[in-house]
Amino acid sequence: MANTETTLKEALASIEGATGVALVDYTSGMALGTMGGSKGFDLNVAAAGNTDVVRAKMRTMEHLGLKGQIEDILITLSDQYHLIRLISGRGGNGLFLYLVLDAKRSNLAMARHQLRAIEADLEV
Repeated sequence: MANTETTLKEALASIEGATGVALVDYTSGMALGTMGGSKGFDLNVAAAGNTDVVRAKMRTMEHLGLKGQIEDILITLSDQYHLIRLISGRGGNGLFLYLVLDAKRSNLAMARHQLRAIEADLEV
């Protein structure tokens, strides 16, 4: 089991095209840890904004009576992929991993696979 800082470093280093990663509490909108990003891309602001995305999707599922659980949410931009992976393991309730990928340098299917493995190893 890896702690938060180790997990975020591993994600940034091992996922090709990753430019930023955060562990986010969607009940509060706060990032519990971030790695990467840039001057022009504040991961804390992105984490708070994506909290609204997660909450909206959960409300919609509730209104529709859908019983399944969200695995991940993908937002595609012209030059980036934003991947939100809800933590499903013990102690992960209310948390998600947020990964930003350079669309030209990444393989989305592989990134999803690697993020799933990283999530399984995360100690919250």
